[in-house]
Amino acid sequence: MTRALAVQMVLKRYLYRQISGILNVSDSFISKWWLVFEADGVIGLQLSYQGSKGYLNAGQRQMVTNWLQQKNYWNLTQLQQHIQDTYSIKFKSRQSYYELFAVAGISWKKTQKSNPKKDPGLVKKN
Repeated sequence: MTRALAVQMVLKRYLYRQISGILNVSDSFISKWWLVFEADGVIGLQLSYQGSKGYLNAGQRQMVTNWLQQKNYWNLTQLQQHIQDTYSIKFKSRQSYYELFAVAGISWKKTQKSNPKKDPGLVKKN
């Protein structure tokens, strides 16, 4: 957005010093994007970052999801080992494994053996 505003202000004959003050950018920023605009038009001002490609493709993610849904017991370590053995992939972050659990509709949170809010007095009354 800032790139486009800077170019628009140049087109409206604002001085670089005025643009710098209003948009809080440097003169070199304005010059760079003006030259890009002159060479490529509005398309040149767009962000070109597309993000990184995932380690697992859509088919592999579906296979892992199916594998998780067929199990009666889930364990993060087992999921990590399954993905390592099957696809030779080890995620850098545990968040990637947690997202696979979420896609499969499984909570990865640790369970408690008893309800911490349980009141023995109320249980005896019933």
